[in-house]
Parts: sequence; C-alpha cells; structure tokens
Amino acid sequence: MERIRRELQDNLARMVFREVIRPPIWVLAFIYFMFLSLVIAIWAALDTTATMIALAIATLAIPFIARSLTSRISIDQRELRIDKAHIELKYLGQATALDSKEMGRLRTRDADPASHLIFRFWQSTGVKVEINDPRDQTPYWLITSKRNKELAEILNG
Repeated sequence: MERIRRELQDNLARMVFREVIRPPIWVLAFIYFMFLSLVIAIWAALDTTATMIALAIATLAIPFIARSLTSRISIDQRELRIDKAHIELKYLGQATALDSKEMGRLRTRDADPASHLIFRFWQSTGVKVEINDPRDQTPYWLITSKRNKELAEILNG
C-alpha cells in the first residue's frame, strides 16, 4: 500500500498539465428531462409502482452519466493522456490552439476521417495536435480544452 502511495505521489510530482472537463448543468438537465419523459410514458402505460421505480432509476443514473461524460487531460514528462487514450510526447508534432470557429470546422466539414477526435460538444475551444509516428496512420488528435492556449504551449515547449 505504501509503495502504491509513493508511486502516485511521484506521478503527481511529474505532472506538467492537468485539466478536467465536466458536463455543464444544462446537459445533465436535458438528459434528466428526457428520462422524465420516459417516466411519464411508463406512468401512462403501467402502474404507480413501475413509475416510481423508473423515476428512482432515472434519478440515480444522472451522477453516473455525469461521471462518464467527464474528460480528463493530463501531461507528465513522458506522455499525453486523455481519458483512456495516451501517446508518448516524442510522437507529437505541432500543437495549435483553436478558437470556436476553427474547432467547429475541424469537427465537421474539414475533419479528416483518420484523425482521433476527443471532444465534448459543449466546449467550443480546443487543440489540434499533429502526430509524427510512421507506424500510426492518425494524422492528428483534435482535443477539447478550456485552456487550449496553455495546453498548446506546453505541448510545443
């Protein structure tokens, strides 16, 4: 247990950048509203017991949905890690901070089908990171970030 605690402290000491992107309240409220419309349909078709069970399940599901929609970006001295995806820093090329217009174009009409997209629709800014790995066919990663300029500086520096 002590060894694991020491390793975690060492990893935190080497951390260069960390950002957590959580879903805003309006996204969770919209999801809950959709669940409530399903609960009303259950109420219309079945009895009160089934309705109360459906309402309890819908209410208890919201924290789990919020957690699954949360994105974590971290950079240590060796690699860039975004949720379960990770890549060594030596394979990263130019990082470009994108404003909402540029990010919108790269997410839609100018998107490369081979690129790796890690974005949340409620956040409009991000970073495009080119990949310089001859074994990887992915041309770039498109990453949602609230601190896009700082993230691009760290990746370029």
